[in-house]
Amino acid sequence: MSTVGREAAVLLDTFGRQAVDLRVSLTDRCNLRCTYCMPEEGLQWLAKPELLTDEEIVRLVTLAVRDLGVREVRFTGGEPMLRPGLVSIVTACAELEPRPELSLTTNGIGLARTATALRQAGLDRVNVSLDTLDADTFFTLTRRHRHQDVLDGLAAAEAAGLAPVKLNAVLMRGVNDHEAADLLAWCLEHGYELRFIEQMPLDAQHGWDRSQMVTAEEILDRLHARFSLTPEPSSARGAAPAERWLVDGGPASVGVIASVTRPFCRACDRTRLTADGQIRNCLFATGETDLRTALRSGGTDAEIGELWRTAMWGKKAGAGIDNPEFLQPARPMSAIGG
Repeated sequence: MSTVGREAAVLLDTFGRQAVDLRVSLTDRCNLRCTYCMPEEGLQWLAKPELLTDEEIVRLVTLAVRDLGVREVRFTGGEPMLRPGLVSIVTACAELEPRPELSLTTNGIGLARTATALRQAGLDRVNVSLDTLDADTFFTLTRRHRHQDVLDGLAAAEAAGLAPVKLNAVLMRGVNDHEAADLLAWCLEHGYELRFIEQMPLDAQHGWDRSQMVTAEEILDRLHARFSLTPEPSSARGAAPAERWLVDGGPASVGVIASVTRPFCRACDRTRLTADGQIRNCLFATGETDLRTALRSGGTDAEIGELWRTAMWGKKAGAGIDNPEFLQPARPMSAIGG
């Protein structure tokens, strides 16, 4: 559908939502093998020629910020720290006008040696995934002995000024679901901002079982056993995916992202660029729009922008993940980004 008759300068959909938050997957590769995300082995990685180059990524981010109304850019993976050009990409994006907010979602491995360089390049903050305080449980969940590396990365991020340091945790029934209150107490002690995320069907092996998911209500019940939680006003949430509660009167807070049981599609303001140059208007979309071919065949910024706007114009009202009959997309999520 043409953008004629629509506000062509921004990424709108037919429900009036504007995408201002761009998620950029820098690689499909990861140095962990989290059980809820990917199998231990056997994944087919993207070939290097299929991946966007550093220059192509910067060009598309520039287009999004300069011409399409994007105000926030988050780099994801796979594991974005595995991208050799990460620091230079951040540097280039921090020089854009208007200057977008820049963040990174990472497993924290490698952050101890890179946090300072990323902060100097212009990165504003980080979200680090950590599901457990126990090293053995970490190995059970990730199939790797890298727990201390993540803890060191968190400390380095705080020391470098990548604040607030946010910590994302997924609870797995019978594995780490008993740690909810301990994780919150630990984050309060260290000054990290904790968000629990309901386990979503992101695994390439399609092993997700809705009945085994630890729900937002269960998470809150576990936290209420030790803490007093006061819900923040809904007006304070905006388009953020996390519902937040003040802990013991504040100012510290904890968030819960109830992606499955209380989806937030109505306020979604995200657009996603995959590692191989596809636009997805939803994490769980079954279709994509190819920008890489347009880039490499000499497409102008105006032509690429039109493709991007058309992709977002077709966004559905919701992902449908709250439907018990939801079918997982076939494409592995490691190249799409969270």
